[in-house]
Amino acid sequence: MRSRLTHLRSATVAALVLALGACASPAPAGTGSGTVIAVLGTENFYADLLAQIGGSRVSASSILNDPNADPHEYEASPAAAKQVADAKLVIVNGIGYDDFMDRLIGASTKPDRIVINVQDLLGVKDDVNVHVWYDPATMPKVADAATDALSKLDPQSAGYFAAQKAKYLAGLKAISDKIAALKTKYTGTPVAFTENVAGYLTDAIGLKVLTPPAFMEAIESGTDPAPGDVAAERDLITSKKVKALLYNSQVTSPITQQVHDLAEKSGVPIVGVAETIPAALKTFAEWQLAQLDDLEKALAK
Repeated sequence: MRSRLTHLRSATVAALVLALGACASPAPAGTGSGTVIAVLGTENFYADLLAQIGGSRVSASSILNDPNADPHEYEASPAAAKQVADAKLVIVNGIGYDDFMDRLIGASTKPDRIVINVQDLLGVKDDVNVHVWYDPATMPKVADAATDALSKLDPQSAGYFAAQKAKYLAGLKAISDKIAALKTKYTGTPVAFTENVAGYLTDAIGLKVLTPPAFMEAIESGTDPAPGDVAAERDLITSKKVKALLYNSQVTSPITQQVHDLAEKSGVPIVGVAETIPAALKTFAEWQLAQLDDLEKALAK
């Protein structure tokens, strides 16, 4: 069976609440309605979006933010329940990625709370790749929905939120430009995955994923891939049939570590991809551009 990393701890989340000030507090003079809106992005990249668009009018926090934890294995804590209870705007990913939020939201009803479910926003089914934030089209849609929601909660600041959204979208343009440049140069280039985390991104670039789908599905579900699929994955590496290995650096198992080590030994470039913004980076755009830069370097070798 797949070995999972440590769950998020209540103390970690509680510290984040204190650091970000999840409860509403007086706003700086002359800002909007005079109160800071407590907002929650379940995953830290949605919290980053809320923080950038909300600016000085919001206090943003997140629950799934530990770079050493498996988001799929998160167990809700009392601190997380308090974050949800305090929040007037919540973004959830849906698609089964953060189902624990259904219980937390249901346990703390608030008539004026707005919940943005990204799955519903995109209109996708339960059987799609859950990592929809890797699709270049996703975050602009979430930004639009978040701006509308914040404007409803604080109508006096609607113009401010619109201006902040424009800045946020400008940052995303650098990602789109990078993807376009890579697509022009590397469409059809073969790559391997340990897990289908960045599939939307590689599709946008036009890369060809050769890893057996059953191998990726087994890793995603936490089960052992069939021996034949493991052998096929190993052959991609040892025979250098792929230009790079995209490796989930946040959620590992003995099998994925073996594939990683085999790629290292075989001289196949490794590109780490994660499920939340790493601690060393501040924003979604910085994170995505850093990964794209690493991918470009790998493909160029």
